[in-house]
Amino acid sequence: MPSKLNNCHNTKDFRSLAEKRIPSPIFHYLDGGADDETTLARNTDSFESCDLVPNVLKGVEEIDTSVSIMGQNINLPLFFSPTALQRLFHHQGENAIGKVADKIGTFFGISSLATVSIEEMAEKYTAPKMFQLYVHKDQGLNNSMIDKCIEHNFDALAVTVDTIVAGNRERDFYTGFTTPPKLTAGSMFSFATHPNWTLNYLLRQSFELPQLQDHVKEGTDIKVSIGDYFTSLIDQNMNWKTIDSISKRWGRHLCIKGIMSVEDAKQAVDIGASAIMVSNHGGRQLDGSRAPFDQLSEIVDAVGDKIDVICDGGIRRGTHVLKALSAGAKACSGGRMYLYALAAGGEQGVERAMTLMQDEIVRGMKLMGCQRIEDLGRHNLRYR
Repeated sequence: MPSKLNNCHNTKDFRSLAEKRIPSPIFHYLDGGADDETTLARNTDSFESCDLVPNVLKGVEEIDTSVSIMGQNINLPLFFSPTALQRLFHHQGENAIGKVADKIGTFFGISSLATVSIEEMAEKYTAPKMFQLYVHKDQGLNNSMIDKCIEHNFDALAVTVDTIVAGNRERDFYTGFTTPPKLTAGSMFSFATHPNWTLNYLLRQSFELPQLQDHVKEGTDIKVSIGDYFTSLIDQNMNWKTIDSISKRWGRHLCIKGIMSVEDAKQAVDIGASAIMVSNHGGRQLDGSRAPFDQLSEIVDAVGDKIDVICDGGIRRGTHVLKALSAGAKACSGGRMYLYALAAGGEQGVERAMTLMQDEIVRGMKLMGCQRIEDLGRHNLRYR
């Protein structure tokens, strides 16, 4: 493993290395949030609002970190949240994530805006797979993606419901970020001073969005900002009847990604969803909104016995996972925690990052006096 990756011991280290290795517009697209980025910061800071209370002398030589979510047994209560445009961060893109998910034995997902096809991911990887559906105005596109996931036996469909319009991602305005990337007077120097990234992008497989390219030009043939993409192409009339219709067409485990209120969590139960991801889209949508961890307990109290509740967002440490599980989450997921590592070192970076997180979870459980995930609970949390 390259020495610089060996010197990465936590998410902060991977972030620093990623900033050095990829052009500025790409890094700030990955790193940034909406408006003043208050919610982006709060997503992680929220975990510091409570403390863990350990027990000792529990005989913790053997630890079981496995959980069952959406009908699948996974070896770790943490999985790769589906994220878009992964080949922008490293030429291996989603394939790096699939390989590590297979090694660890956990869920991973690809997006409607993935840079690999549903067919390719199904053929190559055996780990449980989730597809993140952005509901477009083009119903033919929506049906095409759902039907391909059925045909290729994806395990869960995650419908993203918090991107009716794009958040005000001001960093992208300053850097001129688009997908596919375009050279501007402001960005040219950054692309020129990151030759490894630039040569990999130009000389390897062409950048594509396979799920979209037969249906829309924006983001495929036409360079477009993420804000313009969401605002012009996503169905702003989406409602609970839309989700119910998708659920009936899909007919398998359905996850709703972007739930932040008890009212919406109850609606998810009523339409028969298997899981919800308590998520604010990584602080990239509604700035000033609550953090997932801040909302977790009241949502778990309302629906935790009826549906798998997943805490998505702000995870940077194994102890963050333990706190979310203690509050009642069935599992946790995240994006930046592995995307920084992908940008820093491809598959090797992602494997190191997830191995470190796995080690932190196991170490933390031993120090908490917990042999199984079920041993964690509100009794071992104290809020400040």
